[in-house]
Amino acid sequence: MGTLYRHFPTKTDLVAAAVAEYVARVADDAEAALARVTAGARALDELTTLLGRVIEASVTDRAVKAAAQALGTEPGDRADEDRAGKAVATLIHAGQADGDVHPDVTVNDIYLLFSTAPTEQPPVARARWLTLVVPGLTTQARPSG
Repeated sequence: MGTLYRHFPTKTDLVAAAVAEYVARVADDAEAALARVTAGARALDELTTLLGRVIEASVTDRAVKAAAQALGTEPGDRADEDRAGKAVATLIHAGQADGDVHPDVTVNDIYLLFSTAPTEQPPVARARWLTLVVPGLTTQARPSG
């Protein structure tokens, strides 16, 4: 317990560290998706998969995010947030170059989807949500079935 308090003297410090670690994981995941696109994967597929993974990770980290909002903490170092934004922007541009992503989609749109996902719903509802929102990102018709 003493070690915990030496590293995180307040709850705010602990929550800020947890939120910063979460943002770093999102940045790592976005950069990995971009690396797969560079290696030949389809940008829309990687963007959609990234969105799904971030939403699923948000389900397990929901308490940390709620605490962070309640305590008013934000990560102090924006480097990981900048890394994530740059990777997502490049994924979007690659999808737009492929003709798969609407030309008006932005990083802020993806962040809006991250923040409004139904993380409190069961897995089947989250999967359905993703099926419904992806057509808003793409130039392709929603698959039937």
